[in-house]
Amino acid sequence: MKKWMLFLFIAAVACLSACSSTNADVGDHFVYVEGGTFKSTKSTFSGKDVTVSDFYIGKYEVTQKEWMEIMGENPSGFKGDDLPVEMVSWYDAVEYCNQRSIKENLKPYYNIDKNTTDPSNKNENDNLKWTITVNEGADGYRLPTEAEWEYAASGGQKSMNYVYSGSSNPDEVAWYWINAGDKILTGDWSWPAIESNRNQTQKVGTMKANELGIHDMSGNVREWCWDWYSHPESPENTWRVVKGGGWIGGVNNNEISFPGKFDANGFGPDQGFRVVRGI
Repeated sequence: MKKWMLFLFIAAVACLSACSSTNADVGDHFVYVEGGTFKSTKSTFSGKDVTVSDFYIGKYEVTQKEWMEIMGENPSGFKGDDLPVEMVSWYDAVEYCNQRSIKENLKPYYNIDKNTTDPSNKNENDNLKWTITVNEGADGYRLPTEAEWEYAASGGQKSMNYVYSGSSNPDEVAWYWINAGDKILTGDWSWPAIESNRNQTQKVGTMKANELGIHDMSGNVREWCWDWYSHPESPENTWRVVKGGGWIGGVNNNEISFPGKFDANGFGPDQGFRVVRGI
């Protein structure tokens, strides 16, 4: 073999090897997130020596079209293929992850036992309390952990220390109560003003992306995470973490560090999620 052909062959093999380590069959709607410790000073995990591993995260919130393709029905209050799915509980999101994994011939990440009450669940409003455990190392879809969510939202190793995901100006990156309707609202938060302004969810990906190319991690819909909400003054194992704020909420809810929480069986017109996969 001629030297130049040998060189090209070696280069091609090296490229394929590198691509395969960060480019599993996840599609164009996923972003590779290089792991590491937090660079952002605006995250609740900054300065705590927390490290996350490499992972893939959805470039967009799960859309109604994606939900329908897997689950066969659409619970959303605001209908549209490219709008984020909403009115889904944490349990709904976990089921979606497993069903999507099965459809794509991946190993489901969750073990879902609907017949056994989770003894660790202390939420008095949760009438489901399914026992859900994880298959460590499974290649299927799952919810991000709170740390993974904040790490990706803050730009990972490319973080520019923005308050919101992709900017310190919320109107560049987030749909929230001020801008998610017919006109820009002013003054204090007001439900009558929001309702008369016909505020609602917006098409995913229409706002500016963050440093990693991820959209809507601030605003549009609040996003479920895997974790139990943990705070020194809160009862243990009562709520699941939600992050990012939504079209109804105030601007502070859109901050990367905002500590959102919700009943696992709860759902609302501003409650959705995005999925991740391990490397």
